[in-house]
Amino acid sequence: MCVDSRAINKITVKYRFPIPRVRDLLDQLGGACIFSKIDLRSGYYQIRIRPGDEWKITFKTNEGLFEWLVMQFGLSNAPSTFMRLMNKVLHPFLNKFIIVYFDDILVFSKTYDQHLQHIDQLFQVLNHNELYVNLKKCIFCSNEIAFLGFIIRKDHVLMDEKKVEAIKNWSTSTTVKQVQAFLGLASFYRKFIQNFSSIAAPITDCLKKGAFQWGPKQQHSFNLLKESLSNSPVLKLLDFSQAFEVAVDACGTGIGVVISQQGHSIAYFSEKLSKSRQSWSTYE
Repeated sequence: MCVDSRAINKITVKYRFPIPRVRDLLDQLGGACIFSKIDLRSGYYQIRIRPGDEWKITFKTNEGLFEWLVMQFGLSNAPSTFMRLMNKVLHPFLNKFIIVYFDDILVFSKTYDQHLQHIDQLFQVLNHNELYVNLKKCIFCSNEIAFLGFIIRKDHVLMDEKKVEAIKNWSTSTTVKQVQAFLGLASFYRKFIQNFSSIAAPITDCLKKGAFQWGPKQQHSFNLLKESLSNSPVLKLLDFSQAFEVAVDACGTGIGVVISQQGHSIAYFSEKLSKSRQSWSTYE
């Protein structure tokens, strides 16, 4: 059910709780070789509205007035409230053998026996807090697992094959919204692409207010991004016990960085230079 919550959201005192960055979560997985993904069943609906406050989110239908008894989607404080609950419940395990992003929980371990112990500990805590899982969406004891748009395996991370296929089949964009959608997906995986910002520069330039014009430069950039993303490398997961190697480069439109360990790339970073910065000398 979809309810318009704009009215209540306007007068709600905003509660802020940090939402983890996906790349920070992935950085914790180095050294793990066995994984389980646990999906909470209708996560938001497992949080009860405080008794007495139900009337605040009453909604009207042709059958009359109804009140939510559980936390609905669309409330401005719902994401922060849910992440706060997950962090409170799973706090003893976070940064050790569990990472969590809303209702997606990933258990990671170095050995099979250790992994069974970790799963048992997790389920005990979930049971104690009366949180229920959706077994149909759970995956247990796998050497390779899809999580938050990535494929995770021992010491390595790569793009989800479904996303790669979607990029391959993406037709040429003809409107601002279509271009923004493509750039949004491409930017999510930018750490896989060397000099991403420079490659995407012709497209980002045409998105400036009143400047949308799709020409040969934009088409070339679009094709190059599709090709790069479709053939993206397998990146190494971080190992904080090893030294980092940093290589930097610059061109007329942007700067790029490659971070690696023992000759294996970990991530690519890039930034498009502003007009004024493009005139700077190299050492600046």
